[in-house]
Amino acid sequence: MTVTSEATTVWKGGLIDGSGTVAFQSSGIGIFDVNWKARSEGSTSVTTPEELLAAAHSSCFSMAFSLALAQNGTPPESIDTTVSVTFTPGTGITGSHLNVNAVVPGLEREDFDRLAADAKANCPVSQALAGIEITLEATLA
Repeated sequence: MTVTSEATTVWKGGLIDGSGTVAFQSSGIGIFDVNWKARSEGSTSVTTPEELLAAAHSSCFSMAFSLALAQNGTPPESIDTTVSVTFTPGTGITGSHLNVNAVVPGLEREDFDRLAADAKANCPVSQALAGIEITLEATLA
């Protein structure tokens, strides 16, 4: 089954002085402010395309890693993934760093590293981001 997800952004004004909102249409979870200042300087109250991309990448990787671990016969107790997406004004999105901590009883470190690298390479969001550097830091707890 094919699933299509939708979000809508309404923008008013120019890039520097304008602002907008992004609404999650498919899930209806909310409407969030976006603007250039937050994107180029950072913000703790306004989201950015990069934060939204980080959310997509962290959830996608966690799902792919969970599947790989289960198929290996070592399902995880927990996976905690933080993704940092880097944006440079004038250049664009330059990287995505996955930092994962997982509790996986009975799994050897070598297998953990192999399965984490496989999940990084094969999660659909990683594949969509093939034009940027994707790095992985994985800790087996």
